[in-house]
Amino acid sequence: MSVSEAISAHIPYLRRFARALVGSQPSGDAYVLATLEAILADPTPFNTGADARSSLYRVFLKCWTSIPLNTALETPEYRGDEAGAQRNLNAISLRPRIAFLLSTVEGFGLEEVAKTLDCSVQEVSNLIEQASHEISEQILTEILIIEDEPFIALDLQALVEDLGHRVVNVARTHKEAVKAVAVHRPGLILADIHLADGSSGLEAVNEILTSFEVPVIFITAYPERFLTGQAPEPAFLIAKPYVPDTVKAVISQALFFDRKSQKREQIAAAD
Repeated sequence: MSVSEAISAHIPYLRRFARALVGSQPSGDAYVLATLEAILADPTPFNTGADARSSLYRVFLKCWTSIPLNTALETPEYRGDEAGAQRNLNAISLRPRIAFLLSTVEGFGLEEVAKTLDCSVQEVSNLIEQASHEISEQILTEILIIEDEPFIALDLQALVEDLGHRVVNVARTHKEAVKAVAVHRPGLILADIHLADGSSGLEAVNEILTSFEVPVIFITAYPERFLTGQAPEPAFLIAKPYVPDTVKAVISQALFFDRKSQKREQIAAAD
């Protein structure tokens, strides 16, 4: 396979990453073009059997840090999720910002981020953790937890508070969840599906979403019941047993993108 064939499928995603990192599409595209020219001049990184995607992004970041091309005259207009994200990017320290974007926007695994940034997996974890904290400091919010298992609820509360957020209530049933938001509207909801009295966290969330929009993260032992390939699928879904760092990263991601959730049809299999 030629170098062009190896990287061609990744170019649209590199343009997206470049725009998010640099701040405008013209400037981002200028750096992508410089990256392709650098690869044409020296394709060595792609002749060693290294992963093409991480190698491509690594060359891009090298060009971005060494070539002063960021001279775009126009100011881009962002809308929807992208606008919410862009409002928060510039306040994140540079290296954590890059690691966060590679992980959450580009879908790189920790090892792939480590290869791209030429550092250890532990350093990547630390960078993403730092980004999560910096995002949380920008967008501190109040969170409702819908979870019937006390130990899990306490663990989630500790994770949330470690990021600087405040838990306004822990609801164990559908009724408690709806009552809680009537008293205080949260900025984010963490919801389990099966609740203490046999009620559904999904039904509770659907009822809440008829009153106001709010990002929702589902934490469930049955993720396959959501990921059916049919719309609407939840924007944020964590499988049990969860990894604490994953929960923190997804919370920061949900707030970073300011992505509101939509009402979903009830899943019979989840009852």
